[in-house]
Amino acid sequence: MMLVFGATLTEAQVKVQDVIAPKHEFRAAWIATVSNIDFPSRKGLPADSQRWEFQAILDTLKHYGMNAVVVQIRPAADAFYPSPHEPWSEWLTGTQGKAPEPYYDVLAFMIELAHQRNMEFHAWFNPYRAVFDVENASLAPDHISFLKPEWFFQYGKKKYFNPGLPEVRHYITELIADVVRRYDIDAVHFDDYFYPYHIPNEPFCADSATFRRYPNGFTSIEDWRRHNVDLLIEAVHLKILSIKPKVKFGISPFAVWRNRKDDKEGSATSAGQPTYDYLYADVRKWLKKGWIDYVAPQLYFPIGFPRVPYEVMVEWWSRNSFGRHLYVGQGAYRIGQDSLWKNPSELPNQLRLNRANPKVKGSIYFSTRSMLKNPLGILDTLKHDFYRAPALIPPMPWKDQVPPRPPRNLAILSSDTGITLTWGKPRPAQDKDTAAYFVVYRFSLKQRPVLNDPRHIVAIRCDTVWHSQSTIASKYVVTAFDRLHNESPPVQVIWTNRTYRRATATSRLR
Repeated sequence: MMLVFGATLTEAQVKVQDVIAPKHEFRAAWIATVSNIDFPSRKGLPADSQRWEFQAILDTLKHYGMNAVVVQIRPAADAFYPSPHEPWSEWLTGTQGKAPEPYYDVLAFMIELAHQRNMEFHAWFNPYRAVFDVENASLAPDHISFLKPEWFFQYGKKKYFNPGLPEVRHYITELIADVVRRYDIDAVHFDDYFYPYHIPNEPFCADSATFRRYPNGFTSIEDWRRHNVDLLIEAVHLKILSIKPKVKFGISPFAVWRNRKDDKEGSATSAGQPTYDYLYADVRKWLKKGWIDYVAPQLYFPIGFPRVPYEVMVEWWSRNSFGRHLYVGQGAYRIGQDSLWKNPSELPNQLRLNRANPKVKGSIYFSTRSMLKNPLGILDTLKHDFYRAPALIPPMPWKDQVPPRPPRNLAILSSDTGITLTWGKPRPAQDKDTAAYFVVYRFSLKQRPVLNDPRHIVAIRCDTVWHSQSTIASKYVVTAFDRLHNESPPVQVIWTNRTYRRATATSRLR
């Protein structure tokens, strides 16, 4: 046994330190724009400075092993793109409704930069928040809260869309559909804000009149609220499928669905505001129904935390993901902030627990700015330990399981500076998909090429050429991947001194 942060790890948990990095692992960071948490660094930056900042963020995240970003493009009924529905965000230009100067399409730019680095771009929407701070807001004249005041209620200092109104659900679904149609995003992403978190000594009853008007057969306002959110999630799911069926849909809820004391299906926790009971978000149901493709619960608690133990929640979500992907939301912003997080082994131990559980397919870190400060050397730990080998994003067979065709005409050219592999793009696969990127593996002449060990990956390329200064006799294998990360059959060349032999069929790999 060993003691870590006051939590006792079992012998089996200690052994997970030796778990080999998986070939497929989602590694992402949230890039929050509300209140300029992560990007841009302040309101009103010149457009060139905005572009430079975002590029620097992606380059740094890529350097430390990330393969995706989750970017907040609609923080509060505003937009980081030219929207026909909502004004430009004040957190971008300093004035809500004002476009960047000189003008550029921020979202298109961000997506292009991510894809150039072979990183997925998940477009993060806050569906219901309309005004972040009513007392200090400076809203554009065409803000939706002015155009449709009957759609909103205020609770605390924030103004929210009323989820019980059918026209609100239609509006939110259509503005998301607009982004899915016009932009090359990889996923639509919601965070944990559905109905508002409860404020102490401030009862929430702002939607009572709506409940009386649209009861939909419910006698319980709590069940009715959950039904309202269900309707939105299902509608967004169906809308995405109708437009671009290979775009993913993910939710990042609060850590706890329900406490076991309230539901036998709940977790052994005592959370204060479980998502089912207080935010009226039945995420477990959405997973079971197949309405969402991944869940990323915000497990911002340490191992052994009495009320919500990290290890308990990893196990609970793994049992309740119903075949969809589970990515753990990691609380990087908490590293070094209190007694349980001041030990540099806390987050590494969490990642070891993740990898010991085959249902956990990766992590998303909050937030980017916190990560880039490298608290307690966490970025160095990722770079030199957990993310030392590259990882590919896990495929989703329920969305696409047709692999691309293999690369064509794989060849090696030699020069005084090393060797260069070249290949041709394959023809479209049976589902008409083309190759999105290629992976190059290297093996010694004595090794049988086995592609499930990422330590043999030497390059991930969006183009069809790769150069190496090494002239050691080796076997090289190249495979193609489609947009949903299905891998083609491999092709191989064998380099010996200044000659090579080519093999193109899987059965011929030696």
